Amino acid sequence: MSTNLHKTKRWVAVAAALIAGTLALTACGSSSSNKNSLHLVGFSILQQPNASLIKDFQSTAAGKGVTFSQSYGASGDQARGVIAGQPADYVHLSLATDVEKLVTAKLVAKGWDSGPTKGIASQTVVVLTVRPGNPKHITGWDDLVKPGIKIVTPNPGSSGSARWNILAAYGHVIANGGSEAQATAFVKKIFQNTAALPSSGREATTAFESGTGDVLISYETEAIAARASGAKLDYIIPSDTLLIQNPAAVTTGASPAAKKFLAFVLSKEGQLDYAKAGFRPLVDVGTFTTPGANDPSNPYPTPTTLLKIDKDFGGWDAAATKFFDVKTGIITQIQAETGKQ
Repeated sequence: MSTNLHKTKRWVAVAAALIAGTLALTACGSSSSNKNSLHLVGFSILQQPNASLIKDFQSTAAGKGVTFSQSYGASGDQARGVIAGQPADYVHLSLATDVEKLVTAKLVAKGWDSGPTKGIASQTVVVLTVRPGNPKHITGWDDLVKPGIKIVTPNPGSSGSARWNILAAYGHVIANGGSEAQATAFVKKIFQNTAALPSSGREATTAFESGTGDVLISYETEAIAARASGAKLDYIIPSDTLLIQNPAAVTTGASPAAKKFLAFVLSKEGQLDYAKAGFRPLVDVGTFTTPGANDPSNPYPTPTTLLKIDKDFGGWDAAATKFFDVKTGIITQIQAETGKQ
């Protein structure tokens, strides 16, 4: 009797170990084994816009029966999570450099950015979000460095949106004839006036809505989405600002549904969903309205000066090294000097 009991316990232990190993392998996989299941990993502010887009995709022949597992967070954190084993079939991140990290880890194929949109799936611009009625009379970048102004912006150490924000501030000085030294000094003043550095764009908006700060440096789409949801705030598009373009890619070995979903995102219908939710469409999507925009029927006016990462900063590879290198980056050093990390 004792021998049989011993054997039973041993087989139970072996079975438990096998089950645990299977679960571990499933958790660490980079993609789904179910062709109709799609693990979507995105940067934080995509969650709300993706709701209608996913619903519309599922109503198409390509999306019929496809189920989604979704994860949202700061872009850099999301990339690191996928590298660490977080399941992902489709990634939509804030920065091209975050997707390139997945290429280096052999989780996304080289050439992911060779299509008609060069890998870009969404775009917006940097704006300044203020309290209702704009009590601090903020009209542009120069107002942010005035004494007493309290700024909220995500942390460049974790957030892709933060890096776009800070480069827009830096580029403001250069676009108006300033030197790199003057641009660096200007950004240092921005950090000195910063009251909070949340880890993601969504967390920064939440902090601002909760009463922190006088102005939030943000994505236009985030400001529009917040207003559409009933948040009491206004936003200003500076006369000079930076075009934000966010990349998306399918992972190696992804479920077949991932490529179909990416194609839908880039289609006229997919871009129309994004346009209605606050992103500037990549293609002509016809007439639409965008609830929450300053002018819902004409939501995306062209700024006087629209800076671009490739033209004005040499592309993200160069910008990441120059501004955000962990030891020598201009912004990294400013954060250390100001104690805003």
